[in-house]
Amino acid sequence: MHLTPGAQPADCSWHPDGPALEHAMMIPPHIHQGFRTIHTFGREGGGSSGKKGMIICFESLHLHLEHLRLGGEDTEDEGDILKSLNGVLQALAEDKHRTATLLAEGKVLPALGRLLRSTPACAVKAAQVLSEVAKHEEMKASCINAGLIPIMVPLLESTNQELLFHVGRAIGRICYDNNDLQEQLVVAGVITALVRILSDYPDNEALVRVNLLALSNLADLETAKEALSKTKVAEQLVHQLRKVNHHEKVEIILEVLQTLAENDVLKLQLAEAGIQDAVTEILSRLQDSSKPEDMCSLKAASDLIVSLLLGDESMQQLFAEGHGVIYQNVGTWLASKHTQLQLTGALAIANFARNDSNCVRMVQLGVVHQLLDLLEQHVESGDVSVQHAALSALRNLAIPVANKIQMLEEGVGKRIQMLLRSEMPPVQFKLLGTLRMLIDGQAEAAEEMGQDTTLLNRLVQWCGSKDHAGVCGEANRLLASLLRHSRSPEVVQAIQEAEGVKHLVSMATSEHVIMQNEALIALAIASAISLENIKEAFKEAALVQNIHQLLQEESAGPEVKYNAIGLLCSILNSAELRQEAEEDQMTRTLETLCGHSNGNVAKQALMALQILNEEPGLLGP
Repeated sequence: MHLTPGAQPADCSWHPDGPALEHAMMIPPHIHQGFRTIHTFGREGGGSSGKKGMIICFESLHLHLEHLRLGGEDTEDEGDILKSLNGVLQALAEDKHRTATLLAEGKVLPALGRLLRSTPACAVKAAQVLSEVAKHEEMKASCINAGLIPIMVPLLESTNQELLFHVGRAIGRICYDNNDLQEQLVVAGVITALVRILSDYPDNEALVRVNLLALSNLADLETAKEALSKTKVAEQLVHQLRKVNHHEKVEIILEVLQTLAENDVLKLQLAEAGIQDAVTEILSRLQDSSKPEDMCSLKAASDLIVSLLLGDESMQQLFAEGHGVIYQNVGTWLASKHTQLQLTGALAIANFARNDSNCVRMVQLGVVHQLLDLLEQHVESGDVSVQHAALSALRNLAIPVANKIQMLEEGVGKRIQMLLRSEMPPVQFKLLGTLRMLIDGQAEAAEEMGQDTTLLNRLVQWCGSKDHAGVCGEANRLLASLLRHSRSPEVVQAIQEAEGVKHLVSMATSEHVIMQNEALIALAIASAISLENIKEAFKEAALVQNIHQLLQEESAGPEVKYNAIGLLCSILNSAELRQEAEEDQMTRTLETLCGHSNGNVAKQALMALQILNEEPGLLGP
């Protein structure tokens, strides 16, 4: 989101009672018709005159504009020029739109460009006029066409703070939402000038705000990020964030920081500048507030933390072996009653857990049970984002083998099954992925879960879900993993009784190769250890016909065909399934595959053909 440069002053309307300007001097009809006198009253005075004040009408405005258009040279009287510029400013305050139109039609903008190069006082006042004119969208093109931008950019090197303020506002307004002009500004070196101003005048609130808005508008550009990475902008922004309390300025700074945090180099620079201390202090200060503006700042600070952790180097810098201030606050955030802080804590752990050594360290520090405690708070009608983030963190933590063992010993597998009750697909998806990661290579855990009736029934239900493909896929993968890692006849029996076999057979024909291979291997293991008990389920699910279809598909890869033939070899030990293969003319397909370009597939096909051609009496029942 872009913030419009500069604050908008209150509008003052034209006075409704002034006489028409029929007696006006020679002004083109399309300009003066219907215009009324502008009255700006001063203090009340005594005497017969009543109120005393200056009446500014369009005759005087026209004279000011004509004076500026013809003047602006060094030989001109500075006082007269300033008087005319002040007259234009007063007219702009009364009716910005009409006055700005007169400025453009009167060809006064080039004269303002000349004044920017004249005396300091005239330059400041001319810049102020331009900053007011540039508030109007229709005036931006006129300012550009008058060549004002190339004149104003060098003025950002000035040491006159008032000039910097007005020039900064004028440039920001003219170039707002204009990518081409913004790119030109970056090429012209405006980034370096903006950072210098922040560094030289950190206590000039108005000037700092203008610079922050300018950075906010430019920071989306990749060229600007690259230019900023070569400056000390990180130090300056962190300094400003530490000292500010007003919510509007906090939001502006956080917005700039959020945009800069998209760049990995700047992420690291911000971490090295101590952004983490400033942001965690904001969270601590605002966590008990219920004001909407504070909630916005709290969310922006939370989002910034997560963005900083997306970079590998900045993430490691911030983790600091578990001693970094963000990790030190994670436990507090997870235990908070504030949902946004809970989410921030869970996402922080999930991102820290992208590194195996970090994972091991965090499990040693006891973060797992903090996550489980958080999940238990959200089981019934809880926040989906928090549950999703906490499960993501647990899944990442479960990747190292050492962590799997410790987490299973501490009962993580059982505790997170409380979320089986969830009806939210994002939570279901992450839960399934976390359980699958936990049992990877863990035979005992896979055997225990594989006989859990509640778990299996829920898995089979999700395997048949047509509304959420991701949940369906993960449920199938977990079912296959239970077989692959347990290699247990009891698990085979439990899955069969839960009517899960048909889903594994269907999974073997999935459009995703990894799922096909996982299903084929799981089914081969099941047939190898318990074929007699499972053959009826295979027949009901048309396993032989599905294998044949895979082998005939030209699009099926060598690995899929190799695993499919391996499964076929296993089920051919059943006379009934062998008969189905013969009736389906499997022999012809195997003969064709004996000439497959992949040597492993060809050898596997030859072995299956030999088994199929053996005497039936040599086979099992």
